Amino acid sequence: MTKPLQYLGQGVFYALFMGVIGYFSTSPVYTHLPPDETLIKLSFSHAGQHMGACRERTPEELAKLPPYQRKVTTICPNRKRSNVVVELEMDGKQLYHVVLKPAGFSSSGNSNIYRRIPVKAGIHTLKARLKDHDGEDFNYVREETVTLAPGHIMVIDFKAATGGFIFKNKNTQ
Repeated sequence: MTKPLQYLGQGVFYALFMGVIGYFSTSPVYTHLPPDETLIKLSFSHAGQHMGACRERTPEELAKLPPYQRKVTTICPNRKRSNVVVELEMDGKQLYHVVLKPAGFSSSGNSNIYRRIPVKAGIHTLKARLKDHDGEDFNYVREETVTLAPGHIMVIDFKAATGGFIFKNKNTQ
């Protein structure tokens, strides 16, 4: 008599468990973004310029080195790199400003950023600026008028080799 009651109890427990899992798989409803918003993702890694003056090795210095060390022709006595300053403006108003420190014990690595910024959808003028040296002026600037559709994601990447900032509009729906 106890075996049929145990099986009945297990069946009721499993049914309740499946009901709870079924309920929470559909409720509450998750919304990624409000219907009138879009998301800007600012994400990249960039190394600032060296703090000290770098110089090229002379042919005599290269000749004295073992062959495996001759590939490095530039000498930088100070490994430390400068901070990277990033600014993002939308329609003339500043959305984001950050001073990124270089990674590593001797501050010789890349500066990394990942930032999500929700904004209202529509046609906007975005201006991204980056400074990777100790001077006053920004050495990378990109300004573009973009259409930000509701529920979409605008990804802002940075590649110094291709000229600076890259704006990519992605559909998430």
